[in-house]
Amino acid sequence: MRACRVPVLSGSRAWTATLPVLFLLSCLVTGFGIGLAGFLFLAIALWHWRASRAVLSRDWPALRPVVLAFAAYAAYALFLHLARATGWHTFDAPLRMLLAVAVVPVLRVAALDARPWWQGACAGALAAAGLAAWERWGAGFERAGGFLNPIVFGNLALVLALVALAGLADPRVRRHWRWVAVAALAGAAASLLSGSRGGWLALPPAFLLLWTQRHHLPRMLPGGLALASVVLVVLAYAVPATGVRERVEVGLSDLNLYLEGNPIPTSLSVRLELWKAAGMLAREHPLAGIDTAAYKAQMRTWIAEGKLSPAVFAPPEPPHLHNDALQALVTRGLPGLACWLAIMLAPLCWFARTLRRAADGVQAAPALAGMLVVVAYAMSGLSEVMFWSMKASLLYAILVFAFMACCLETGRARGRA
Repeated sequence: MRACRVPVLSGSRAWTATLPVLFLLSCLVTGFGIGLAGFLFLAIALWHWRASRAVLSRDWPALRPVVLAFAAYAAYALFLHLARATGWHTFDAPLRMLLAVAVVPVLRVAALDARPWWQGACAGALAAAGLAAWERWGAGFERAGGFLNPIVFGNLALVLALVALAGLADPRVRRHWRWVAVAALAGAAASLLSGSRGGWLALPPAFLLLWTQRHHLPRMLPGGLALASVVLVVLAYAVPATGVRERVEVGLSDLNLYLEGNPIPTSLSVRLELWKAAGMLAREHPLAGIDTAAYKAQMRTWIAEGKLSPAVFAPPEPPHLHNDALQALVTRGLPGLACWLAIMLAPLCWFARTLRRAADGVQAAPALAGMLVVVAYAMSGLSEVMFWSMKASLLYAILVFAFMACCLETGRARGRA
């Protein structure tokens, strides 16, 4: 085992430690940050192949359930790609997500713990807030979105805020709680300025998770965080320039119109009609699913027959079904839905088990962060297809494997001590 610990990356440990910081700092404010990080982690792992192989071999019993879940997700995507002769894009994202396992040997050989990830999450949340503020008030955009769809941008800004908060379970990070609190509020502010509403569904389960770990967190954090969030939302609503009041009023108007049976397409009615169509499509193609072009053609037929409202194609035409689970079920069938559930549930169970066994805050923090990432994606996926975005997909996989590596490293360090 010593052969996989001593070589190659030990001399460049400080340089390797900058990768998580730069990655999370740039992930929402550049168009290349996430893709470049995935490439760099993979390139470093391949460059030091012997050490990486030794680490993966040693950690394989622990990594196996999650890696196999991502492998099944990629394998089934490849099968559908070959069976349907679709474009490369249908397999590209699942493959890159699987290759994100390269993060594990890079971090493990360099013996890095989670501290660079806490620093990066704080920096990334602050940068996202800065970009969102400039787009909203400097450039005059109606909704901030950076280099992503505004909904995805807002949801990922909340992910960074939650990851930063998880770091407070680590006593070494807790000393800088003011910096973390400001960064978490900045991430929430970026989400508000994006106009995204679905991602905020993640906050109740996230606060519940944080509450269960309150013995590792600053005493006033759970209550103070809830109060600060309420104050932030109230201020954002009270200041018309933020656009939050307008988005809330639009949402309430959409709900009233739908309940009154008004045929005017709204954000809510479009989603509900899309989900209705998804149920109809799933009943007709339960096993193999149906590709996007084909299901849109079928939906147009149903519209002509009066079985579906024309709202499903209200301009701009929705590119997907606005729900991760339904998108997987319709386009990949029941096996595809099972594969999607696997890449959500396998990491969630892995982090939950690790969190239960954590002896202190240093061990609990990365497991808590991993759980919050999965929960945030799952809740955001109720009203958006997060895995439609290549960047969001790759960010999910990198964060999952990164916090798994951090959990394993803290466990190894504690055992050695």
